[in-house]
Amino acid sequence: MRFRSLESRIVTLFLVLLIVVQLVGLLVIQRGIDSNARTSIASELVNGSKVFARLMDQNAQNLRNGARLLSRDAGFLAAIGNTDPDDRATIESALANHGRRIKASMTMLVSPERKVVASTSDAQAAGLEHMVMSMLEKAEQADGANGIAIVERLPYQIVVVPVKAPLTIGFVVMTFPLDERLARDMQETTSLQTLLLTRDSKGNWLPVASSLAPSAVGSIMAQLQGMGRLPSDAFDVDITSDKLSVRMTPIGEDDGQVAVVMLGRSINEATAEYARLERWLLGLTAAGIVVCVVASVLTAKRIAQPLRQLADTAKKLEQGDYKVNIESSRADEIGELAHAFGSMRDGIAKREQEVRRLAYWDPLTNLPNRAQFLLLLNDAIADARKRAGSAYVLMMDLDRFKHVNDVMGHSFGDALLKQVAGRLLQKLANRRHPAQVARLGGDEFAVLLPGSDLDQAVVVASEILQALESPLSLDEQMVDIGAGIGIAGFPDHGMDGEELLSKSEVAMYAAKQRNEGAVVYEDAIDKGSQQSLSLLTELRQAVENNEFRLFVQPKVTLATGRVVGVEALVRWQHPVRGNVFPDQFIPFAEQTGFIRVLTHWVLERSAELCHALAQRGIHLKVSVNLSTRDLLDQELPFKFGEIFMRHHVSPGAFCLEITESAIMDDPVRAQQTLERLHGMGCDLSIDDFGTGYSSLAYLKRLPVDELKIDKSFVLNMANDVGDAKIVRSTIDLGHNMGLRVVAEGIESEAAWHILAEMGCDQGQGYFMSRPMPADQLASWVETWRAPALAE
Repeated sequence: MRFRSLESRIVTLFLVLLIVVQLVGLLVIQRGIDSNARTSIASELVNGSKVFARLMDQNAQNLRNGARLLSRDAGFLAAIGNTDPDDRATIESALANHGRRIKASMTMLVSPERKVVASTSDAQAAGLEHMVMSMLEKAEQADGANGIAIVERLPYQIVVVPVKAPLTIGFVVMTFPLDERLARDMQETTSLQTLLLTRDSKGNWLPVASSLAPSAVGSIMAQLQGMGRLPSDAFDVDITSDKLSVRMTPIGEDDGQVAVVMLGRSINEATAEYARLERWLLGLTAAGIVVCVVASVLTAKRIAQPLRQLADTAKKLEQGDYKVNIESSRADEIGELAHAFGSMRDGIAKREQEVRRLAYWDPLTNLPNRAQFLLLLNDAIADARKRAGSAYVLMMDLDRFKHVNDVMGHSFGDALLKQVAGRLLQKLANRRHPAQVARLGGDEFAVLLPGSDLDQAVVVASEILQALESPLSLDEQMVDIGAGIGIAGFPDHGMDGEELLSKSEVAMYAAKQRNEGAVVYEDAIDKGSQQSLSLLTELRQAVENNEFRLFVQPKVTLATGRVVGVEALVRWQHPVRGNVFPDQFIPFAEQTGFIRVLTHWVLERSAELCHALAQRGIHLKVSVNLSTRDLLDQELPFKFGEIFMRHHVSPGAFCLEITESAIMDDPVRAQQTLERLHGMGCDLSIDDFGTGYSSLAYLKRLPVDELKIDKSFVLNMANDVGDAKIVRSTIDLGHNMGLRVVAEGIESEAAWHILAEMGCDQGQGYFMSRPMPADQLASWVETWRAPALAE
């Protein structure tokens, strides 16, 4: 069973849960046992202290009774009353005999004058004399007194009884040693270990009597050394193989020495029954773990084995084997999962079949799509490579299909594509060599010609173009449709399918641009395409690296010769190619949308120039060209306004030039943008007027201030009567519409005078000045003199 498998995880989970629960239970039980044991031991020790005190009282009472018997003995009383020395021996004998009967360690007689008359032990009598004398008064008043005395660090229980006849004629004193007998009696009575101790005034402890073994006593004494005050609560001490919970109780004090009894209870003995319970619990836990392991393994196998089978089934499904058998006889959730797997297998098989069809076949025309065509093409190339033959691809794009979609709708366009596909299949069906037609997407089709050479491919392309020349009839509508075809083949133009498709596409776009019908791929075509791909990157870098330069061409009033404005132009100073002419990058910028960036750059630099000229007292109107892309940008007025505010120039200082074709691409949006720009204060000019196809109906609705006559009419105006008429008519048209008229392309003084006579307002051209760097404009304006004024 692998560790990371589901079985191992289920078994591990069961075991961990069981062990955790058992450990928590054992911990709680153990703490409960310890708490209960401690409480029970503490109670036993407290009760033991009371029992010991009672035992001491009983001993004291026994001593007092024995002393009273002696004090009432007639012979003893008579002996005390005589002062004969022989009677003193009688007294000492009586004291010794009576003391032996009650097991007193010392017996003595004290006179009423507080002097020792006789004793059985002079040494003890001397040691006890001080304490005995302090007890006489109390004994006389209470008919007896008892206490604890410590002689030579050994504790004794003392009893003092007065001898009366009837007046007090003396005191009988008896001592009882606190020794091993007392400790054993206490241990037998309470089952508590008993240790009698004394401590001198310096804090040194001395064991007196004990029910413990000597080694245990020595261990306890070592732990008591250094103890200051006696602890009021129970505490633990370690002995040889056990631990005692002990309680120390003082039983007497004599001249700075203290007698103490230590009662102890073995913790092991107190918890012995609980320990047996713990062992039972541990045994039950071990048995439970074994049972849990067996049960969890069986359960895990019952759960994991079907899942493992389903996982193997899933791997086979992943490999595409949809015929694998799935057991689903169980009625539980596993059976439901197996049944769901079976349903999923059937659903995946159906969807994969559909996905495969959609992935490799066009659903509209039922022709192979680009992916399937690429597979067929690579197979044809592999076959041609083996035979040292060739294979060709024709890529075709329909003409005016977008217009058909826009006018007739997409449903009509789809039906048209179906008819084109049918016509291609019909045309290629009777060929001796098989041909495969495919729809690559949109209105693009491709034809694979395996085993064909270039001449045969050109013939097939010509036949396809002829077939498409016949109008298509659809929904009672006759549609004329043409196509541009690109031709590329193996091994002349490429060595794999992707390369051939790419190069045939390049040739197809060349065919559409040249309007030549069919074009065979050439390296020259592709170089132009590669240059176009890199041109956009170079344009972006040109803006970042400040490679563009602002040039201007002055605009002069023809009647007076006064400079009234300039047209802003852009030049590209390429670090490798040198000067790049505008017609080499402006059309591409318009196609890709980069023209918006250029327009923004030109207006930014023009605003800087306008502000700089105004500071020198030169006020000119700057003309900036707008493209179709610019006019479709609804945010253009807002962007221009930001530039005007940033450079502190008035919108009235600018004239925005728009071509007729730019307006006609989207007249509605163009008019909205132009109206907003005109509302800001900018003049608007129609550039290259007369070369487009615009309607005057649109022109009259636009907020235009100026017309610019294209230079193609001005250049030959002096020699071409037709051009002169067009120019005059344009000037009259502009004036009739209240517009300012500007002529481009003035390259001679004669053209100047002719335009002035015709009433043209302004002009620009090489005769006045070629485009110059913007920083040279101010000095040119200061030195400019019109020819008429010079005369």
